[in-house]
Amino acid sequence: MVGIFPNEASIRRLIGAVLMEQNEDWLLQHRYLPQHTLADSNTGVTDVAFIPA
Repeated sequence: MVGIFPNEASIRRLIGAVLMEQNEDWLLQHRYLPQHTLADSNTGVTDVAFIPA
């Protein structure tokens, strides 16, 4: 083991933290409906009529 990490547990914590951050970034970029799209769609609707098929 390289002298940068005092033990195996410390390197596992670092790698785990990096992987968790990457996962969070991926989740925010790959949403099905981004929050800004939802905010835009709610501001323009004033009246909705239901027309049965």
